[in-house]
Amino acid sequence: MQIIPFPDRAEWPRLLARPMQSSAQIESIVAPILAQVRTQGDAALIELAQRFDKIDLSVEGLQVHQAELDAAEAQLSDELKAAIRQAYSNIRTFHEAQKQPVEKIETMPGVTCWRRSVGIDKVGIYIPGGTAPLFSTVLMLGVPAQLAGCREVVLCSPSNHPAIYFAATLVGVTKVFRIGGAQAVAAMAYGTETIPQVYKIFGPGNQYVTSAKMLVAKEGTAIDMPAGPSEVAVYADDTAVPAFVAADLLSQAEHGADSQVLLVSTSKKLLSSVNLVLSTQMDKLPRRDLAAKAIDNSKAILLDTHDDAIELLNQYAAEHLILSVADAETVAEQITNAGSIFLGNYTPESAGDYASGTNHTLPTNGFARAYSGVSLDSFVKKITVQHITPEGIKNVGPVVEAMAEAESLDAHKRAVSIRLASLAE
Repeated sequence: MQIIPFPDRAEWPRLLARPMQSSAQIESIVAPILAQVRTQGDAALIELAQRFDKIDLSVEGLQVHQAELDAAEAQLSDELKAAIRQAYSNIRTFHEAQKQPVEKIETMPGVTCWRRSVGIDKVGIYIPGGTAPLFSTVLMLGVPAQLAGCREVVLCSPSNHPAIYFAATLVGVTKVFRIGGAQAVAAMAYGTETIPQVYKIFGPGNQYVTSAKMLVAKEGTAIDMPAGPSEVAVYADDTAVPAFVAADLLSQAEHGADSQVLLVSTSKKLLSSVNLVLSTQMDKLPRRDLAAKAIDNSKAILLDTHDDAIELLNQYAAEHLILSVADAETVAEQITNAGSIFLGNYTPESAGDYASGTNHTLPTNGFARAYSGVSLDSFVKKITVQHITPEGIKNVGPVVEAMAEAESLDAHKRAVSIRLASLAE
């Protein structure tokens, strides 16, 4: 990977820029697909699966039936099933702690306000096919949906891997469909004869899936967040283990050639050591060709001071940020922009990807400056409730009357005044 020593601050934006994609060109391909599914329903899904994936869904059917889901467990090794169940338990434990009890607040005598969480009735989960069966994402999205009490959880995936079906059953997915791409997003957003319409869509995907999510969001279907290629930034000092750092960089790079990999340090020795072990480790990877392309496009940035490193990392706003530095937990308090942070030499990003308990569905492409990763809150709505007693309307009423009159909203004022007058009788 290219080492960039002590770049001028004016160069930082260019060095940290993600590759730009032509959104207009992608949308011109995706928009007709959405329109076709919206108008033709199941027939469009069958035709598009034949066109793009060379799959005849008129024979297999759009829906994965319960017998297929039940049969998936027997196709997996006991070791993998145990791992998936343990990951499920860890993810559930972490997300269950995010539940917030209803707390009633008396803002003034007789005026009580509170907020309650209600699960989104219908949610959709998209799991891409691609080069890896992402059953871990089924857990990451299905567990909080399960805890939130979502009544209907629809899963769409072009992959028929038994681990996806096993995980779907574990998290209580209600319906599974064997469709992928932008057409799957359209089906969940609009509904078809077979596939239920949902209110919010979650899950990763390629640039076409992402574009489809952004387009249906403009039409009123909520989505989890904008997404782009996966990315990791590692901040390492002389306390880091170069082999560990190299392994973390490669674990991200193997996602694909467009994965973003950034290494930051104040130690030239550390950067050189990591570079030396990178190629050795990469040669042993089955997906080394994909990883090599990502590493070729990656950067190692050498900076003068710790403060410079923190400022650069906050500008970058990484999806995953590994702090392989001394006193990592204290350093983490200085980070304001990151999707998820991994502390110390023994916390690889892959632990968060699979089984530590935190969610791996995170903001990419700099969106960590304003977005959080998926959590239990992503699957619930917060509904506020208030109750005002006769004493309360006497206390808060004059405040409302004064403010409504100042805004020239006489009916607002009267809605209070008529109540106060009734209490004076």
